[in-house]
Amino acid sequence: MLLPSGALAVWTGAYTGRSPKDRFLVQSGKSAQDVAWGTINQPISVEAFDRLYQRAASHLASGQACFVVDGFAGADKRYRLPVRVVTEYAWHALFIAQLLRKPSPEELLSFEPAFQLLAAPGCLAEPAVDGTHSEAFVLIDLERMRGVIGGTRYAGEMKKMVFSVMNYLLPQLGVLPMHCSANVGTRGDVALYFGLSGTGKTTLSADPNRRLIGDDEHGWSDQGIFNIEGGCYAKTIGLDREKEPQIWEAIRFGAVVENVDVDPKTRELDYASARYTENTRAAYPLEHIPGAVPGGMAGHPQTIFFLTADASGVLPPIAELDQVQAMYHFLTGYTSKLAGTERGVTTPEPTFSTCFGAPFLPRPPAVYARLLGERLKRHGARVYLVNTGWTGGPIGQGARIDLAFTRAMVRAALDGELAGVPSRVDPIFGFRVPERCPGVPGEVLDPATAWGDRDAYEQAARALARAFRENLEKLPGVDAEIRDAGPSV
Repeated sequence: MLLPSGALAVWTGAYTGRSPKDRFLVQSGKSAQDVAWGTINQPISVEAFDRLYQRAASHLASGQACFVVDGFAGADKRYRLPVRVVTEYAWHALFIAQLLRKPSPEELLSFEPAFQLLAAPGCLAEPAVDGTHSEAFVLIDLERMRGVIGGTRYAGEMKKMVFSVMNYLLPQLGVLPMHCSANVGTRGDVALYFGLSGTGKTTLSADPNRRLIGDDEHGWSDQGIFNIEGGCYAKTIGLDREKEPQIWEAIRFGAVVENVDVDPKTRELDYASARYTENTRAAYPLEHIPGAVPGGMAGHPQTIFFLTADASGVLPPIAELDQVQAMYHFLTGYTSKLAGTERGVTTPEPTFSTCFGAPFLPRPPAVYARLLGERLKRHGARVYLVNTGWTGGPIGQGARIDLAFTRAMVRAALDGELAGVPSRVDPIFGFRVPERCPGVPGEVLDPATAWGDRDAYEQAARALARAFRENLEKLPGVDAEIRDAGPSV
């Protein structure tokens, strides 16, 4: 449906989020030795991949039309990946055309894809025959640089498949791939915002006082950072024109709006409605954001934020990490899966997502952690842990931290206003918590005060600390220095 703003409204049916249990990687060749196999990177045979790839190709060939989009993943020409996507839906083609970086007319004339993706939602798997878990399948062959998606209309699967491929390729080029947003200030100061979907990457990086580099996927090379994408993919549930004006105004002609409730008479969007899913989305090109950096590249970051939507209500709204603590929290990747982001997630669920992007990392976590550690040591960025989740109690009892307070804390960190303020060392987690921040009441900075019942807070905090410890024990190859930087129980 075409909306009055010019944006295109679409609905994705039964699959309104990513389907991680239906994602498989081909276990073959050299790549089989590089991949961290397990519940995230599930293996599938070459034969099963080829069977479904050919079935999808036949499905696309037998339709009335299919659509081909050529584009690049990676703003830096030294590291970019030429990608070709073939899909049966025109709106899928529009979506991926906005999320990939657009080739010039000259580049299109000689375009040679290094990775090819077939997206055939109408092609279904037969689990008993194909070895899949359902009729949906998301398959990646890193050896032959091919991918195929079937049985799901959720467009985010295409975007995240390309990101997974980049997460495999970039480390061998000495580049750290990152699940983060990025922006740059008037002084040229670069900031990164790590976090899973729904933690605030897009919202916090869309700052009218800073220029957006990208909202979700970046690489950090020896030269600086670069955006992997050419567009944004923002969650829109509860979108507020006053609080998020840049995102609101970006949803116009050229944008694709997924699963948002629409008034059938006025064709106006109801962002408050979760009629179809909590995971309502809008995809739009970067140029829809005023002042976005068109080249998608900038220097080395001075400030890094780890965003966590803490459903336990324990973590402070902001804390500063030293380099070893930063490595610990990067490997921990604590947050909450928010409703609808993945199939079956209907309420926020506490989770540990290594490197703030475990669902998209083919290689072992230590590979990405090592690259981050090298860059932190070399460039000396300040790192902050920011809780965009709950305070005063766990979800259902406490309240979500006010976005205005989060923005004030992030702004203070960016402007260096937290560097000299008094701080306290958290007795359980060990990080430093500022006691003052411009524009933020003092009691907001102390979660124990927000709870009211300090005994209940301490009990919950120690339970979370134990979960941190137990999670890190599962990760192989973590240095003792990093393990010791975690919370005490």
